[in-house]
Amino acid sequence: MRQNFIGMVVGTAMRKTVKVRVPRHIPHPVVKKIITLHKNYLVHDEKSKCELGDVVRIEACRPLSKRKSFTVAEIIKPARKWVDPETGEVHK
Repeated sequence: MRQNFIGMVVGTAMRKTVKVRVPRHIPHPVVKKIITLHKNYLVHDEKSKCELGDVVRIEACRPLSKRKSFTVAEIIKPARKWVDPETGEVHK
């Protein structure tokens, strides 16, 4: 079974690549409070469908470059968009 993570797209500046932030929750060793750590992954997005704020599932694949070893499996929840009723302008 391949490695799967769920995270949010935080960067779309590159062609066919998005940056995905994957959080993980661990208890603090002394205080026992749950703390959130995250890691950023460079992920292959062949069709460039992902936008900033999308929640995606990423899946491990063969290394595509030095730092890119994951691909977008599916977009779980698209980013929220708002259309201004007066001007018709789409805001993200």
